[in-house]
Amino acid sequence: MNALKVSARGTSPRGASPRRVSPWHLLLAPLALAFALPLVWLLLSSVMTNAEINRFPPALWPDGIDLGGYRYVLGNAMFPRWFANSLIVASVAVVSNLLLGSLGGYAFARMRFAGSRVLLGLMLATMVIPFQLTMIPTFLVMKWLGLIDTLGALIVPSLVTPFAVFLFRQFFLTLPREIEEAAWIDGCSRLRVLFSIVMPLARPALATVAVLTFLTTWNDLSWPLIAINHDTQYTLQLGLTTFQGQHHARWSAVMAGNVITVLPVLVAFLLAQKTFVQSLTSSGLKG
Repeated sequence: MNALKVSARGTSPRGASPRRVSPWHLLLAPLALAFALPLVWLLLSSVMTNAEINRFPPALWPDGIDLGGYRYVLGNAMFPRWFANSLIVASVAVVSNLLLGSLGGYAFARMRFAGSRVLLGLMLATMVIPFQLTMIPTFLVMKWLGLIDTLGALIVPSLVTPFAVFLFRQFFLTLPREIEEAAWIDGCSRLRVLFSIVMPLARPALATVAVLTFLTTWNDLSWPLIAINHDTQYTLQLGLTTFQGQHHARWSAVMAGNVITVLPVLVAFLLAQKTFVQSLTSSGLKG
């Protein structure tokens, strides 16, 4: 069992070697710094005063920590409500993609039924269709369901994605069948094998789907812009865009709003970074 777990994770303790500095680090370190600098500058600007931000030449370091931007954002906009809306939409989308995506991925990986390959091909084909082409049909369906201007219009189209099903399928193909066959001999049903035997081994795939779904739904702006009209139903991205248009002169408040919007995404990625990389490297493109 331990050997199988090691195989599923794609690493071997005996083959592990201590990390050494390679020439790649000389290239990657400056690139990482270049990507991190905008985030650092955003965080520093959020605790500056408007006078410091508008100063020329620009101030690179605040004279002191000023939380006026955060107080203005929380007192003059509906950021807590928008934050809660985004959290509800992203959380429901993550849970539903983990559940429905794993069920679909397991069916395509382990079960053979009439038209399964055609159905898989059609599902994968939908991944290359731009969202702009499905925007109007999706809007009409949501309107027919009576969900326009509600959080349901943001949740229903994201309940399960073809990418989640495909990623779970690829990961399940890498798992040895012997584990499941032993459970079947002991009388376990397919659902029990999936949730008791397979899913505990699929933590990297679960983390990857969870992070990507959270990032996609949290950062989505175009679909909420179409489906939501009332500001009480805004998500954080839509609310921040509206807030920036109305308060473009208060840069400290705008920066504070951006920090509130970016911070959950950054924390989610950092927490799942290790398993995220493991899943992408171990699932591969096995067909």
